[in-house]
This record gives sequence, structure tokens and C-alpha cells, in this order.
Amino acid sequence: MSVPGGLGKLEDATPELKAFCNEVKATVEEKVGKKYDVYTAKLYRPQTVQGTNYFVKVHVGGDDYIHLRLFEALPCDGQKRELHSIQTNKTESDEIVYF
Repeated sequence: MSVPGGLGKLEDATPELKAFCNEVKATVEEKVGKKYDVYTAKLYRPQTVQGTNYFVKVHVGGDDYIHLRLFEALPCDGQKRELHSIQTNKTESDEIVYF
């Protein structure tokens, strides 16, 4: 069981979350200054706030990964979806933590 406001358990990326990651791919590439030929969401940890934060591990080729923090507002707040932040220079073994 997760603590309210804490990060949930590690889960495989769902088709819906993979689609969300793909929606923000161009913004991610712009912010990090590179294009990704490989860009595949693998794992995530959710955090319930006034909406949901998704902390996502994305494979970007070779041994390289990035972590994304995505936010989805509640339906009553318009269910807005956005990229919040990015961590680069990650590996497959790096733990997904709050950032």
C-alpha cells in the first residue's frame, strides 16, 4: 500500500502511459537538445496528488535512459496533461525516485 502523496509501486508502463510519453516526445527532445531514434517508456511509479504525477523510465537507446515526470490533472480540473521535468544520464538500474 502506498502512502497518500508518496510514490506508488513500480509498474510496467501501460499503453495509455506510453501514449502520454509519446505526446511529450517533441518537448522532451527540445528541452534536452537531442533527437531520440529510440524512445520507449518501460516502467513508472505513480503519485496521487491533486491529479497524478507519473515518474517514468524511458529507454532512449543503447544503455541510455531518461526519467520523466508527467502530470495529469483531475477531470474536474480539465484533465490537463503536461511534462513537468526531465532527468537525463540515467541507466536501466537507476531507481525511479521523486524529483
